[in-house]
Amino acid sequence: MPAHVLYGDSYLVPRALARLEAAEETEDLFDSNRHKLQGSQTDLAELLNVCNALPFMDARRMVLVEGLLGSLEGRRSGRGRQRGGGARSSGPWEGLAAAISLMPDSTVLVFTDGDLGNANPLLKSLTPVAQVQPLPTPNGERLARWVKSSVEEKGGSISPTAIRSLTDMIGQDLWAIDREAEKLCLYTGGQRIEEHHVSEMVHQAREASIFTAVDAMIDGRQRVALQLLHQLRQDGRDASYVVAMVERQLRLLALARDAMDEGVRQGDLGRRIGVSNDFVLRKTVDQARRHSFADITYRYERLLEADLAIKTGRMEPDLALELLAADQPGR
Repeated sequence: MPAHVLYGDSYLVPRALARLEAAEETEDLFDSNRHKLQGSQTDLAELLNVCNALPFMDARRMVLVEGLLGSLEGRRSGRGRQRGGGARSSGPWEGLAAAISLMPDSTVLVFTDGDLGNANPLLKSLTPVAQVQPLPTPNGERLARWVKSSVEEKGGSISPTAIRSLTDMIGQDLWAIDREAEKLCLYTGGQRIEEHHVSEMVHQAREASIFTAVDAMIDGRQRVALQLLHQLRQDGRDASYVVAMVERQLRLLALARDAMDEGVRQGDLGRRIGVSNDFVLRKTVDQARRHSFADITYRYERLLEADLAIKTGRMEPDLALELLAADQPGR
């Protein structure tokens, strides 16, 4: 019975999963033979019940389990790395490895997760019985090679200095790099991407990440918000910068939403909220349309509380940002 473990970067894991589905010929399965389970919301009995069933009018049954291995680790940071070094026992999942060898050959069982510690108990027990593929976020020369390969897959080429400029601006966010590479390939129209092209096209990438982070916070997409805020910290930005950028965007959203509710014409919105940059204005207006004034002000108030906790020393900056991203309205 084919069993697989794919874990690591949030960009690389789904792409590895797509390649696996093609190799195992599970892309076109009936819905009845395709199952997705959340690791934190399932148990061993439910998983075995699904995996041991034979497929309906198909040669394969695909069972995807998301986030199970990570749920057995200690408290993790925004990118999913474990804090404290120790890993808990796999507890009720200790019989999983033995059960895998008894499952029908028609079942393809895949576990996907974020970054995992080497001491992860379930990862250790699954390694002898599954094909384990770690997919860490590349850095240094590996990141440079990945950028070059990504651009070439899109039919373009890129200079070493342009690669350095791109990664300096965006960091290790592969989703953002891929989007910017796509735009740069279209922008250069077959010419090699040079450093000045990156400067012209990607200077708004950091601004865009703030929009995405605020959107994720308001939408309740905690994991995405945590990843983006953590990425900003990894890019060398201190907590005060992150707080200031999020505060600025939430304040603009509150002003824009209030103006829109009052019926201010779109052509006058920029002057009303004090924004002259077309990109920032367009993104702010689009974002304000998607969220209520109550949700925006709730997030703004929580941000002010986090800022005060940091400045008074009541809370470590990273912890304050993580709690801010994870907090949800109680209504």
